[in-house]
Amino acid sequence: MPADLSLLVCVVVFAFLQAVVAVLGAILQVGLPTLAGNREGLKECTGWAGRAARAHRNMLESLPIFVALVLVAHIANRANATVIMGEQVFLWARIAFAVVYIAGIPWLRTAIWGVSVVGMAMILFQLT
Repeated sequence: MPADLSLLVCVVVFAFLQAVVAVLGAILQVGLPTLAGNREGLKECTGWAGRAARAHRNMLESLPIFVALVLVAHIANRANATVIMGEQVFLWARIAFAVVYIAGIPWLRTAIWGVSVVGMAMILFQLT
């Protein structure tokens, strides 16, 4: 598999792992029977579990844009070293973002999010 698509798979796997962490946090906080129910009136999780859920939601907001950029670069035969570097920047920044978000470090979290945006911009600029 080409490097650009391998990195795309890595990002998707990480998004899945974030979902697992968020669900485990919710199970620990409200219990599996509550989560398996209809969730009517379910309050948002707090503490690290809430931050894990918000970090995952944030990833889901960025993921479609990232996937579109990578696939367009691949299909257009523009998946060069800069695109691959942009993917790597995005992946490592998103991993750091999740860790820092769950740890509850707000300003650093925002700066790292900005780095992930730079990774997407690196890909975008190869398409123009």
